[in-house]
Amino acid sequence: MAYTDAVRSRFRKILEEVREAGLSKDERYIRSEQGVKIMVEYPRGSEPREVLNFCANNYLGLSSHPKVVEAAQTGLRERGYGMSSVRFICGTQDIHRDLERKMAEFLGKEDAILFASCFDANAAVFEVLFGEEDVIISDRLIHASLIDGIRLCSAKRDSYKNANMKHLERKLQLWKEKARHICIVTDGVFSMDGILAPLDEIAALAEEYGAIVLVDDSHATGFMGKTGRGVHEHCGVVDKIDIITTTLGKALGGASGGVIAGPKEVIEMMRNRGRPYLFSNSVPPPIVYGALEVIDLLNETTELRDRLEENAKRFRTSMAEAGFNLVPGETPIIPVMLGDAKLANDMARELLEKGIYVIGFSHPVVPMGKARIRVQLSAAHTNEDIDHAVAAFIEVGKKLEVID
Repeated sequence: MAYTDAVRSRFRKILEEVREAGLSKDERYIRSEQGVKIMVEYPRGSEPREVLNFCANNYLGLSSHPKVVEAAQTGLRERGYGMSSVRFICGTQDIHRDLERKMAEFLGKEDAILFASCFDANAAVFEVLFGEEDVIISDRLIHASLIDGIRLCSAKRDSYKNANMKHLERKLQLWKEKARHICIVTDGVFSMDGILAPLDEIAALAEEYGAIVLVDDSHATGFMGKTGRGVHEHCGVVDKIDIITTTLGKALGGASGGVIAGPKEVIEMMRNRGRPYLFSNSVPPPIVYGALEVIDLLNETTELRDRLEENAKRFRTSMAEAGFNLVPGETPIIPVMLGDAKLANDMARELLEKGIYVIGFSHPVVPMGKARIRVQLSAAHTNEDIDHAVAAFIEVGKKLEVID
C-alpha cells in the first residue's frame, strides 16, 4: 500500500505540473452525433449547447450521412453487432473481403487487408516485412503510430528532415550498399501541419536507389487528388508507391478500422504474420457496411471533395487576410500558429464561448514552442459557418492580442 501511495503521489505531482504549464488535455463531452453542429457539455456538468465543430477528422461530412448510417443499420440487422473472433478463426465474413477488394481498387493497389485501426496496421507492417538486414528511413514528422510500428521491428533506423529531398538522398546514398532493403516511410499529409509529402520526388528517389516507399495516407484518403484517392494521386504516382496504410476513421465515414494496401505478397504476409491482425477482433459488420457505402458514394461523384477544397480555400484566405500566422498549404488542415501552449488553450476556450469548437495543441503532440489551434474543414460546412468562424477568430484574436 505504501508503494501504491508513493506512485499516486508522484503522478499527482506530474499532473499538477502539466496543468500549471497549460498542457492538460481536457475532454469535452459531445451529446449529439458527430457533425458540423454538435451539442457540447463543457465544462463538465454544464448544460449542453450547440456549437460549430471545426476540429473533427470528418473531412467529407460522412460521419452522420443518412446513407452511411442506413448502411450500418442494415449491416447490424443482417450480420450482427460483432464477430467475437479474429479473422483466421471464425471472424471473416464475405463483406470483409468485399471491402478489402474495394479499398485495393480505390487506392490503386493489388490487394488490401483490414485492421481494427490504422494504428494496428502500422504496428503490424514493419515487424512482418523488415529485419536486421534492412533499414527504414523515415521523415522526422511521421505519425506516432508509424514511429511505434518501426520500433517493433529489428531493422536499422534512420531519418530525414521533414520533406527535405536533399537530406533523404544523402541518407539513401549512405545506406545503398549496406542494407538488403531500404524502406522510405512518410505521412501523405502531416496531420499537425497540414502539409503534403512530395511523393513524386520521393518516388523518383526510391526508383533511383531501389527503395520501397510506404505512405500513411490517413489524412488524405477520400479527398486528396482529382478523384480523392490520396496524395499519391495528387502527385501523379499512384503506381509508384509500394504500400499505403490508411484509416476508415476519418474521411471514410469516421468510425474505426485500418487498411494496408499493396502488392498481393505483402498482404498475404500480413494475413499470416501480422500480429494485430492475428490477435484482434475483426472490424464489426456495421462498420464494414458503412465503409462499403462510403466507397460507392466516392466512386459516383467528386462533389464532396470538390466542396471541401473550396471550403478550405475560403477559410485559409480569410484568416490570412485577417493577419493570422498560418502554416502554408493546400489541405483542409489549417494550423493557426500561436507558439505558447497557454495562449492556444485560452484562445480555444474563448472561441468555444463564441460557439466555435476547436482545440489547442501543445507538447507532446507538437514540439515545444509550436503550440497551435488546428482547424479542420469539412465538406459539410457552409459558407456561413466558415464566415462565422473567421469572425469569432478575429474577435478573440484581437482580445488576446494575437492579431492587431
